[in-house]
Amino acid sequence: MSDSQTAGHRIGDGMEVTLHFTLKLEDGTELDSTRDKSPATFQVGDGNLPPGFEHHLKGMSAGQSDTFEISPEHGFGQHNPQNVQLMSRDQFENETPEEGVVMSFSDVSGGELPGVIKSVDDKQVEVDFNHPLAGRTLTFDVEILEVKPATTH
Repeated sequence: MSDSQTAGHRIGDGMEVTLHFTLKLEDGTELDSTRDKSPATFQVGDGNLPPGFEHHLKGMSAGQSDTFEISPEHGFGQHNPQNVQLMSRDQFENETPEEGVVMSFSDVSGGELPGVIKSVDDKQVEVDFNHPLAGRTLTFDVEILEVKPATTH
């Protein structure tokens, strides 16, 4: 394909997008950015990005930039108090849980589930299984570099 053919692609389902992004919290704290490293590439609709992020990108094409906010409902969800669990200190036989540390746990189906240690005492450990960005309004600053039909192997 020539450049003139690929230039017309717009972001939508089944498209592969390469972009630079900067992700910030409400207070302007930068959480992540590709600006000083390789750009990110993803396939629209593959489930790797929150729907609210993809929604804002739809219709954009290479060369465009935008800044937008994503509310918790359209990002990583609201913070759910039921996702905070108290576990017996005995369950951490070979590990020393420390406040603020992310640890990996097994869910009921045997998959891995990350949890943040919220508090530790002699008898129990409080673990938060919410996504670390749950309940946060996020600001994305994006620059679209390339949009092309996704190839499936």
